[in-house]
Amino acid sequence: MYNRRTFLCFALGCGFVFVPAAGLRAQSGDQPTQAQPAGQDQDVDPLKRSRSDREQIQAQRAVRQELKGAYKSWLDQDVAYIISDEERKAFRNLGNDEERDAFIEQFWLRRNPNPDSPDNEFREEHYRRIAYANEHYAAGKPGWKTDRGHIYIAFGAPDSVDSHPSGGSYQRPMDEGGGETSTFPFEVWHYRYLEGIGDNIDIEFVDTCMCGDYHFTIDRGEKDALLHVPGMGATQWEEMGMAKKADRFKGGFENLGTGPLSSSQSSKEFDRIELASKLFAPPPIKFKDLDNFISEHKLITGPIFPFDVRTDFVKVTENTVLVPITIQMKNRDVTFVTKDGVAKGVVNILGKVTTITHKTVQTFEDTVEVEQPAELLEKSLDRQSVYWKAVPLLPGLYRLDIAIKDVNNPDHVGVYGRAIEVPEYHDEKLATSTLILADQMNPVDSHSIGSGNFVISNTFIRPRVSANPATPVSFKRAQQLNFWMQVYNLGINEATKSNEAKVTYRIVDFVNNNILLEKEVDSKDLGAHSDQITVENSFPLAGLQPGKYKVTIQVSDEISKQEIAQSAPFVVE
Repeated sequence: MYNRRTFLCFALGCGFVFVPAAGLRAQSGDQPTQAQPAGQDQDVDPLKRSRSDREQIQAQRAVRQELKGAYKSWLDQDVAYIISDEERKAFRNLGNDEERDAFIEQFWLRRNPNPDSPDNEFREEHYRRIAYANEHYAAGKPGWKTDRGHIYIAFGAPDSVDSHPSGGSYQRPMDEGGGETSTFPFEVWHYRYLEGIGDNIDIEFVDTCMCGDYHFTIDRGEKDALLHVPGMGATQWEEMGMAKKADRFKGGFENLGTGPLSSSQSSKEFDRIELASKLFAPPPIKFKDLDNFISEHKLITGPIFPFDVRTDFVKVTENTVLVPITIQMKNRDVTFVTKDGVAKGVVNILGKVTTITHKTVQTFEDTVEVEQPAELLEKSLDRQSVYWKAVPLLPGLYRLDIAIKDVNNPDHVGVYGRAIEVPEYHDEKLATSTLILADQMNPVDSHSIGSGNFVISNTFIRPRVSANPATPVSFKRAQQLNFWMQVYNLGINEATKSNEAKVTYRIVDFVNNNILLEKEVDSKDLGAHSDQITVENSFPLAGLQPGKYKVTIQVSDEISKQEIAQSAPFVVE
């Protein structure tokens, strides 16, 4: 089995550091090397003794390298696969948090494909990939730590996947020796082009433990479940008596049977090693350093343009949280201009997230257009338009400011400002995302996974928004109630590499506390080998009378012996 750490050590080589020995102290009775000034006390308090130059350098280096909390997580988790060795070294040598904050800001700016935009598409895409990896590639450990997660985060989705999730019968191609065998579960990811690596790249992952943990391999023979079973899984030449199975183990990086293409394949083994080194190296920085920070825009003032805002929290890594921001406005408050039989309203949206020290950490600007056929405009005025923006943030306290402007009526302006507290998700503590109640929810196609408005992982989910957090969201009886929530840090059984939790969701009459619907789900049905699962379901509201209700989702983890519950009220009109 190919071991990436072993290979990297082999490729980089081992270095020896020779440290000059410190000068020997004079033995008792020896003369000092320097005369002491007259009258100086020979006995110096060791607590007041000044450090040598070498000791001071070592102490300063230790302080610089001792990263803790969010900075350590950012370096070791958030950007582990995309930061260069030079950047990693520079970050470790920084002396204070102000320098680290500036470094992180410039790190993302250097990779921003559109420096003039307040949005950083590279950063947003990077955290989207981490969230997707955690959702789809977890295997007794977070998805971002797996080899498939690593490759997905670094290079994005493959152009095609040859998946064999159950293994089983496999007809080898001739370049693998031909013949039929049985395999472990494996996948081959194909990329038509990877910048800095080449064209038509195939990356193979194999699950030899059959526990969902697919690891990268350069040995195409590793997926052969009959490799070490005598007399079984013979190659074509072995079946013809032209080779022996023992020939597969005579050295080399791949345990493939001999055949008509053996000589050409052996010459390509070092090409596969070179490919591995490139795949797991940090990608090159594509964009030049920027000297200036993103300009901060002042909030617009003017007549009130009312709108509602909702914020949710979805874990990406231990110290990074995706914060979807949903903005809802009534069509009646938008000025429409009719041209060629089409009524169009245009709204500019400006958002800014700042720390309690007034440092801007995120900004976004967008233009939202609402179009209706002119003859249907009057009916659409009672409807609402919704805008969605997801930004990654570190845990902590922030201020969110939003301003919107009616383009067809420039004096019509609305502003919003409120503190938001981004939660911290500790590894050992059972936790959940926000419980989202939505009027629309459906799976997305493979090309839209993790991207686009209202898309979290592989689900399109449009949250309902209320006037303020204390007011329940409302639904019509003809609608469906959709609810969505993620659960984090489930315990994993070391023997089965599986979680063991019960998920119970209920719909309760808020007035008399009667349970109208209750269902229990086994966590294994939502993702057996993951410490993270997604709970989502839909419920028709036609059977409910107008009134106030509540959705509750309770999770009981049988391994960690922890419980957690989330509730959200709603109104049926």
